[in-house]
Amino acid sequence: MKTTPFTETHIALGAKMHEFAGFNMPIEYSGIIDEHMTVCNGVGVFDVSHMGEFWVKGPNALEYLQQITSNNVAILPVGKAQYTCFPNEEGGIVDDLIVYHYEDEKYLLVVNAGNIDKDWAWCTSHNTVGAELENSSDRMAQLAIQGPKATEVLQRLTPVNLSEIPYYAFAVGEFAGCPNVILSNTGYTGAGGFELYFYPEDASKIWDAIFEAGAPEGIKPIGLGARDTLRLEMGFCLYGNDLSDTTSPLEAGLGWITKFAEGKNFTARAILEKQKAEGITRKLTAFEMVDRGIPRHGYKLVNAEGEEIGEVTSGTMSPTRKIGIGLGYVAKAYTALDTEIYIDVRGRKLKAKVVKAPFRK
Repeated sequence: MKTTPFTETHIALGAKMHEFAGFNMPIEYSGIIDEHMTVCNGVGVFDVSHMGEFWVKGPNALEYLQQITSNNVAILPVGKAQYTCFPNEEGGIVDDLIVYHYEDEKYLLVVNAGNIDKDWAWCTSHNTVGAELENSSDRMAQLAIQGPKATEVLQRLTPVNLSEIPYYAFAVGEFAGCPNVILSNTGYTGAGGFELYFYPEDASKIWDAIFEAGAPEGIKPIGLGARDTLRLEMGFCLYGNDLSDTTSPLEAGLGWITKFAEGKNFTARAILEKQKAEGITRKLTAFEMVDRGIPRHGYKLVNAEGEEIGEVTSGTMSPTRKIGIGLGYVAKAYTALDTEIYIDVRGRKLKAKVVKAPFRK
């Protein structure tokens, strides 16, 4: 298995480790519910150094990104970030990602850990305009410091005024005495906070500084288990569960990152424009359990007559709501709010109802 600069630290702290996207990653430390609530109410630290990072540079960088991503990169100013996806030729999703406009003619793409090799092959094979591409995934470390107390803790370690960085914006500056750290007001928890990108050689210094600074707030390391429950409570998609090569961004509720701007001829634009005009037949839908039970990935969704109408893509017991919650692709006729649907759990029909995400307000 691959490791991150923090793997030995996780093991020394007693984390429950498991393979994820080819990496030896911490799943939990003190327990998923405790870690989940720590992030909701205080501050927690996630090692996300397994994520992939690609640089796109040169005078053709923007033209290239306009062709390969669904969102309109032309409106993205330097210092801002944008959520987007790589559509494939059939209108599915190669991956979802964040684009950072780092400098003029220089962008950073942050992709999912499990898709690094696939995405790199996609990006290089679709570079028809001569953009300069660089895969820096092995030369960049990343921590996500999340929670309502995250900004207060991090501000003790940097001269950069973090309160002046709006959501989905970033600054580059000194942090914990280390230069050229990207301080990004982004995250995958819905609890606020920052994601930091830095050189692997600075990893231990930055980790130690963060935990020393956050000690008064009860800062804790957080595993991937709570990362998943936090993102699901917010209704955030997970590639491989809710997004895939066979789900379109419109079906996934990501029409807001699918821009048909003039001159933006991205992959499968015609297919997705047709889909938008004619309407979709299924939709990624949030639901919560009425009956006791936990929906799981792959469970069938059925109507009152037992006819299959979809499938659960993500599900869990909500740590904050104490009920089962989930996402799933559902036939369009069953996606209106408060519609009763059923989860087929080993032949038992458990009632649920369609709700609007996020589950955690």
